[in-house]
Amino acid sequence: MSTYKDAGVDIDAGDRAVELMKASIAKASRPEAMGGIGGFAGLFDASALKNMKRPLLATSTDGVGTKTEIARAMGKYDTIGEDLVAMVVDDLVVCGAEPLFMTDYIAVGKVIPERIAQIVAGIARGCEKANTALIGGETAEHPGLLDDDEFDIAGAATGAVDFDKQLGAHLVKAGDVIIAMPSSGFHANGFSLVRHIIKTQKLSLDAHVSEYGKTSGEVFLTPTEIYTLDCLALIKSMPGALRGFSHITGGGIAQNTARVIPENLTAIYDRSTWSLPIEMEYMARIGGVPQADMERTWNAGIGMVAIVAADSADLALASLAARGMKAWVAGVISTRTGSDPRSTLEGTYRAR
Repeated sequence: MSTYKDAGVDIDAGDRAVELMKASIAKASRPEAMGGIGGFAGLFDASALKNMKRPLLATSTDGVGTKTEIARAMGKYDTIGEDLVAMVVDDLVVCGAEPLFMTDYIAVGKVIPERIAQIVAGIARGCEKANTALIGGETAEHPGLLDDDEFDIAGAATGAVDFDKQLGAHLVKAGDVIIAMPSSGFHANGFSLVRHIIKTQKLSLDAHVSEYGKTSGEVFLTPTEIYTLDCLALIKSMPGALRGFSHITGGGIAQNTARVIPENLTAIYDRSTWSLPIEMEYMARIGGVPQADMERTWNAGIGMVAIVAADSADLALASLAARGMKAWVAGVISTRTGSDPRSTLEGTYRAR
């Protein structure tokens, strides 16, 4: 006789994981979310959009890449879910959309209920930070495909923006300024390079690094900053003066900024307006990573940028400061001529 459990899938463990995650999921809700977990589909009351003249739905999906391997190696699973939420919802807000609800997918080699509950607790905490309802998810056990302690996570979210209130390249003008919001660390990008340096330089995730004042593992697992509510506050406080946002993820500052400006303009960043994060400076130095490659791989200290009219820069900074976000003017938008790049970083990073 052969059972599903003999094949490596433990249904009872899955049920136990669901029970353990219920309390966390209950905190990641909105009034429009209907029903509870356990159904075949999550429900969201779309009548919440009735005040929009022409509501557009926006959607985004993402994962956290090989940062999951750092979590696995550290045996720490309660923060990686925040990274997932950040990577998804902060892509939505770039066009002016408010993230409404999210679903997740967790693939594991073996369901360990407590571990699943920790991952979901992180996702729920991230959703709570973004005022986004976590209305559904799936946990899949893949014995033989993944080792018992291996896992991967992905998520998708839906948001909404009124047609006339979309942000983007069509609004950006020469003379606009770039407001930078600091990253919380590596975020969830470029960890293949991080892991390569760990391997080649024989770094221990548990070793205390004097430059950090903490262990490498603690630094690498710092959750990705979630900017959604900061961005939504800017949208509300400065209508007409806010042109758009760029979420600085894979590809770095220059590449991601180029995605949100017109072909005839260029974004020019001044490196002297901020310091390179110590963890990136350290890893680039010991790994022998050229600056150009580092800036294409990691966020170099900026996690989100807002492009605003020059005469509204002070208002943007004040609005963010009121929320505890220490932003700064990091660059300008200029007319692009000849073979100018779409976006570039100039100067030298400010000394720490």
